[in-house]
Amino acid sequence: MAELNETPIRVGLLGAGTVGSQTARLIVEQKDELSARIGRPIELTGVACLDPKETEKFPWIDQSIVTTDTMSVATNSDIVIELIGGTTVARKFVLAAIESGASVVTANKALLAKYGPEIYAAAEAKGVDIYFEAAVGGAIPFLRPLRESLVGDKVTSMLGIVNGTTNYILDEMTTKGLQFDDVLKDAQAKGYAEADPTGDIEGYDAANKAAIMATLGFHTPVTIDDVSVEGITKITADDIAAATAEGKVIKLLAVVENGEAGVSARVYPALIPESHPLASVHGSFNAIFVKAEAADDLMFYGRGAGGAPTASAVVGDVVTEARHIAAGCTGPSIPLYKDLPKAPASASKAAFAVRFLIHDKPGVLAAIAAEFAKNGVSINGVNQDLKPTMTDPGYDGEIQQLRVVTHLTDEETLRATVKAVQSLDFVTGEPSILRVLD
Repeated sequence: MAELNETPIRVGLLGAGTVGSQTARLIVEQKDELSARIGRPIELTGVACLDPKETEKFPWIDQSIVTTDTMSVATNSDIVIELIGGTTVARKFVLAAIESGASVVTANKALLAKYGPEIYAAAEAKGVDIYFEAAVGGAIPFLRPLRESLVGDKVTSMLGIVNGTTNYILDEMTTKGLQFDDVLKDAQAKGYAEADPTGDIEGYDAANKAAIMATLGFHTPVTIDDVSVEGITKITADDIAAATAEGKVIKLLAVVENGEAGVSARVYPALIPESHPLASVHGSFNAIFVKAEAADDLMFYGRGAGGAPTASAVVGDVVTEARHIAAGCTGPSIPLYKDLPKAPASASKAAFAVRFLIHDKPGVLAAIAAEFAKNGVSINGVNQDLKPTMTDPGYDGEIQQLRVVTHLTDEETLRATVKAVQSLDFVTGEPSILRVLD
């Protein structure tokens, strides 16, 4: 019987913030059990951060291993956990860690969305592993099933709710009838939203995740520059009320598809029926649907954010990689053997719900319908029952809300049509445009 290797596997942690501190806690407090699962001792040997004094509030972190010398920790560990965030500095330390022979675990979606293919290639060339389960979906086991369990299948599309902050905001607007700005302030007070929430509410966080999903699912390089992004800042209480009246809810979705025209990755708010499983995803939870040719439909659901849930995914990756080191092997690489074209925007077709604010007078509906017909956009339905909350200072009559739902059309044609309608003298305010998910 072979003797067990008692040499500890050295783990270096870069960043000791919300997720980093919880990651350190799990590794330290569960050290004996994790070592038993790995088959070899594991030890947190270095913690790099900008202000070591900040780590003093975490009693589980041994202050003797805390340092500001991030490069030293990155290049003197068997496994490096990168939780710094951002792209420039994080990329430098991740590549340095790989070059030193360390495997890397990260939750940095922005880094992978921008430099993922470069980092994956560097790890493969050096014979080390890169794991990043926490980068999409927080605690949800999603990326590894996508990367390993479905590797024998052909994934054709994925869509889901991958940002907890925006889901919380839209959910609160729907269930409590609140305005966007009020819910955002509440989300910031509760710690669901950052002091600068731009990355979340403008859709950039979800876009980073969409790029990672498309890259892994379709085995082709997709970066953040390939993702079209639309956030939720234009969603109003009127939009929510109109959706509710039609038995629908609004969710910010990340949608990636591999179609005949190529790969597409998009983030946008969409109307979905209350009967759809995504409609019941509340608060800061995430859910992702995967469609594959053989497996058909799969759904992944769970906590999409938070220090402890995200740390759970990080430590899961650490244990997986530590097992590889203990066994003297590496895990599967990320085969980006395809270079699929990126589908043009015109290739994507959807049904749209467009809400116009109009002066209530004869001939308005006919004139709007004529503009849709002129642009070749077929109308599926019209709703004029709901009253908007705004008024038009230049008009003494009543303002009406007219919602037009189209048949399938491309976004470019739809927006040209909306622009033409906006030029009509009885249309006021900013129209609302939402895709409709069947």
